[in-house]
Amino acid sequence: MGILDGLMGNASEVDVEKVEKDLEEIITNEETLASVYKIIRDLVVFTNKRMILVDKQGVTGKKVEYHSIPYRAVTHFSVETAGSFDLDAELKIWISGSSAPIVKEFRKGDNIYKVHKALASHVL
Repeated sequence: MGILDGLMGNASEVDVEKVEKDLEEIITNEETLASVYKIIRDLVVFTNKRMILVDKQGVTGKKVEYHSIPYRAVTHFSVETAGSFDLDAELKIWISGSSAPIVKEFRKGDNIYKVHKALASHVL
């Protein structure tokens, strides 16, 4: 897993220590980062208390949206793998009180399973 995986949209695991500095204003004192996955410019961050979806927006990526999801709010989640003609895989996460799922798209490859496994280990 290297730069090519990140450019192709595959989730590549990122060193937690590299992301801690960027998220120090978002993370609480009682929170620790468990794992971080990068999808092109965006991040999926798993802490001991919640999942944070970091969405870098715009051409420069200076505008950032932090979507915080406490694990207790996740009602269910699913993975749709890529097929022969459909090259995208999807992770869908349903949150209590919301009818539409949060959808993260991944390119063909097995890296979506690492994110799915990390989510399952925190939610279940």
